[in-house]
Amino acid sequence: MIFCVEDDTSVREMELYTLQSVGFSAEGFCDGASFFEALKSKTPSLVILDVMLPGEDGLTVLKKLKASPATSALPVIMATAKGTEFDKIVSLDLGADDYLVKPFGMMEMVARVKAVLRRAAPKQDANILKIGALAMHLEEHTVWVDGKRVVLTLKEYEMLRLFLTHLGLVFTRDQLLSDIWGMDYDGETRTVDVHIRTLRQKLGVCGDLIETVRGVGYRMEEKGI
Repeated sequence: MIFCVEDDTSVREMELYTLQSVGFSAEGFCDGASFFEALKSKTPSLVILDVMLPGEDGLTVLKKLKASPATSALPVIMATAKGTEFDKIVSLDLGADDYLVKPFGMMEMVARVKAVLRRAAPKQDANILKIGALAMHLEEHTVWVDGKRVVLTLKEYEMLRLFLTHLGLVFTRDQLLSDIWGMDYDGETRTVDVHIRTLRQKLGVCGDLIETVRGVGYRMEEKGI
């Protein structure tokens, strides 16, 4: 989940549209007050924060984020106005992970978001894919939930591995058919839905990590992120 804090409605809507179009879930806020209210119930994986905001400015919001133990490690990309070198320097000094200079291109924003998320991702054993209570051991070809082994079919395993290696990204049914069943598969997309349902059931408490994106397909994302 990406939070975009931007008071310009047209810019905010473009940010949200772009992030969602490349597979991220995203929510927008027009000021610091609504942003902090949302933080009480949900923690994003990254924040894009405009410096110029009504009420508390972005630098004050950033300072509060970094001062709180609950949000001090939250990655933040600051959006600064062209020519305001001071804002860039202060943002980085306060703990911002990167900055964008307005007006910026949407694809540049996506590239910076992905780069910061990669840097912020916790380091783990390259042979273990993990999210919450779910772990996949690649060398052993096994899947575990809450320390208990889950037996999957080959297609279920390959689908889960695809989700785990692309957390937060949406896969259409056609993409899943192509990646898991192969380009030559001539079955219907309902095959994907059946396998997703069975996979969710087998994963038990972790089954809801696989999210249905209505009208598009599926993605895996840890709840609360």
